[in-house]
Amino acid sequence: MKYADEFRDKTIALGLARAIGAEAGPRRAYRFMEFCGGHTHAISRYGLEELLPANVRMIHGPGCPVCVLPASRIDMAIRLVERPEVTLCVYGDLMRAPGSQGQSLMRAKALGADIRMVYSTLDAIRLAEQVPSREVVFFAIGFETTTPPTAVMVRIAEKKRLRGLSVFCNHVLTPSAMHSILENPKMRNIGGVAIDGFVGPAHVSTIIGTQPYEPLVEQFGKPIVIAGFEPLDVMQAILMLVRQVNEGRYEVENQYSRAVTRQGNRRAKDEVSQVFELREQFEWRGLGLVPNSGLKLKRAYAGFDAEARFAMHELRVADNPACECCAILRGAKRPVDCKLFGTVCTPETPIGSCMVSSEGACAAYWTYGRVRDDQVRRLS
Repeated sequence: MKYADEFRDKTIALGLARAIGAEAGPRRAYRFMEFCGGHTHAISRYGLEELLPANVRMIHGPGCPVCVLPASRIDMAIRLVERPEVTLCVYGDLMRAPGSQGQSLMRAKALGADIRMVYSTLDAIRLAEQVPSREVVFFAIGFETTTPPTAVMVRIAEKKRLRGLSVFCNHVLTPSAMHSILENPKMRNIGGVAIDGFVGPAHVSTIIGTQPYEPLVEQFGKPIVIAGFEPLDVMQAILMLVRQVNEGRYEVENQYSRAVTRQGNRRAKDEVSQVFELREQFEWRGLGLVPNSGLKLKRAYAGFDAEARFAMHELRVADNPACECCAILRGAKRPVDCKLFGTVCTPETPIGSCMVSSEGACAAYWTYGRVRDDQVRRLS
């Protein structure tokens, strides 16, 4: 890939590793949470943890949209698509996300539900135009990165008067989740290990910028470094976090300056603000109900809100008690701490959402060999 090799240079990576080792005080523990699943995969793919000194630990966060979607929202979608007039449009990795009692959209489709996998919001628009007699519902999911396309879809639907198109909105907000992790006493000290700083998400920050993280560092005194997804990006971000901790600083620093600005993408933010507003609270798998962390359509676009149109009721369902996905999403446990990992739970037969999504921590561990075959056998 053009321009990628520069960010994967082995010599520079080893130099950064030596710098981290030299500057990380041997009598001090450094525990940094990489919020985004993309960073978890980069760390696993390139073996970055093996380059870090023992006292610098990376903690996997909840930054995977499919992973943090609670089972209750999957169940709501399944109930919705049981209506004979409804066609549900979803992204591919959402099909196998677990609901309650072994339910999934994939299973519902196998039982006859009209569920279509789409690649973009434009696919949902085209489908609504092709079958005007159907109620086409787009299962909107994702952080701030995927929210603008949904907003644009709603405005296009309004302009084209596609009254058969609506949105089941599950868009969530990254800073609110980070705030909850730091504010909640049960999460501030996850598994007895305090968080010393965050590797902030890259794609999300291209949209919202670095400014929304500033209140977090001021309130909680924890540094945040926005980082790209290449190995040198992540290593440099870790070095920047180590330096902030050593110097007693807590600032928002932007390692990913080639793509992220303080203000973010104003056009994208304007599109979102025209269509969406905050929910008072939204449920996250692993984090529970998080205040001001989800979006819903504004009253002006209520005609495109599937929850209002079909009188969808909020559900509260329990997660599989044998699966440690909730603890993994909080950073309290790692995939290898789950008894199901690599035994009954694999990419072919996922039990938890962390194994389903391409951004999930369990999928990262499996895909990039953080657990080898002999280790998998010992877990059984």
